[in-house]
Amino acid sequence: MDKFGVKKKGFSLGETDKDRRNNLIIIILSVLLIIIVSVFILQHNENKKILEALNLEKKAIQTELSTMMTNYDSIHTNNVALQSELVGAQTKVKDLLDEVEQVKKVSYSQIAQYRLEVSTMRNIMKNYIIQVDSLNRRNEKLMAENVQVKEEFAQSESKNLVLEKEKEHLQEKIKMAAQLEATNLIAVGINARGKDAESARRAEQIRVSFVLSKNVTAPRGNKMIYVRIQKPNQVLFQQSPDDLFEFEDLKIPYSAKREVTYEGNALPVNIFWDNQGAEFMEGEYTVDVFADGNNIGTTQCVMKR
Repeated sequence: MDKFGVKKKGFSLGETDKDRRNNLIIIILSVLLIIIVSVFILQHNENKKILEALNLEKKAIQTELSTMMTNYDSIHTNNVALQSELVGAQTKVKDLLDEVEQVKKVSYSQIAQYRLEVSTMRNIMKNYIIQVDSLNRRNEKLMAENVQVKEEFAQSESKNLVLEKEKEHLQEKIKMAAQLEATNLIAVGINARGKDAESARRAEQIRVSFVLSKNVTAPRGNKMIYVRIQKPNQVLFQQSPDDLFEFEDLKIPYSAKREVTYEGNALPVNIFWDNQGAEFMEGEYTVDVFADGNNIGTTQCVMKR
């Protein structure tokens, strides 16, 4: 007993055997629970570290595949068959890269498989590099052997080129001298009575008037004159999609045309665009005239409200 008369009690699991047994079971279960939780936390942390390591390995594989893609871009050869094989090999690298990028949770077995495929693809690429390098060296040797022949040919070709340029220059002068010109080019709106009409509401046609200039060197005979008229919104007037003519190795659409007989003297020409009852758009129209495959004149037509 203490100095106050209270009996001291020692540590006890309980007053009865049953209490002591139950309390002991609780203590053991608690210890086991603590151990299990501790093991789970350790296992979770270990799994997390493993997952991080696998993700790092996945990124390393992606980087290596991306580098291989870039390396393939730098490999070129004139050998058609070999170039086709290079394209096929690069496609396989790209397909594997896409596959790796799409995997969310990667496993050890997948990493091992990817590593094996990357190693195989790397060896294939090295083999292609050796083949291309060998072909390039062989081509360089052949080119060196042909340098002298090419130099001799170049000297002869240079002389011929000078003569050809002189000939082309002379022909260009003749062509320029023979090109027709549309002088006094005017485009105006006209009403139903054929009078000038500046109002877009009153005009029913656009009349394009000009004079084919005198030219004694120009080819004579029948000539087709084409006119292109663009509205203020840059849309071309055209009656049919088949209305095309040749200009600078192309076929381009036209708005209206007229055939004339040219004898080398100044020739007045009028060409009309009929808007077929539709109201003209207010604004500035661009008019181009073509003959013998050349643009021989450009003007504007303004339609007011």
